[in-house]
Amino acid sequence: MARDHHRDQTTGPSQRALRAAEVIRHAIAEILSRGEVHDPVIQGHVITVPEVRLSPDLKLATIYVMPLGGRDTKAVLEALERNKRYLRGEIAHRVNLKFAPDIRFRIDERFDEAERIEKLLRSPEVQRDLDNADDPKAADDDE
Repeated sequence: MARDHHRDQTTGPSQRALRAAEVIRHAIAEILSRGEVHDPVIQGHVITVPEVRLSPDLKLATIYVMPLGGRDTKAVLEALERNKRYLRGEIAHRVNLKFAPDIRFRIDERFDEAERIEKLLRSPEVQRDLDNADDPKAADDDE
């Protein structure tokens, strides 16, 4: 009887993919923090690596980066793309995987999204609704 080796897409990444992604994240963060990439744009910025996502077959790593302060994101992304071959080689030396994954870089948008939600929660309309929800008398008046 043949086994079905296809994973359910709703379960998310496997433990192996999560562990490998975290090891890659640490490796790339170490490379960037030590200034091992000889590119003036990369050396001129402090770059955080909040997340790495691996494809299920571990052959493609999407590395999310954010320059400190969120400035010059386009220039930093272009510099990382220019140095992709070197970075992939360094990852291959530091991470014990059968194949070094292809890498691609993306700007981490989570900080912008969190700021947008924070602004929305501080808006006068939301504050008014929250104040009405806390006031039991106002809730009685609505009925």
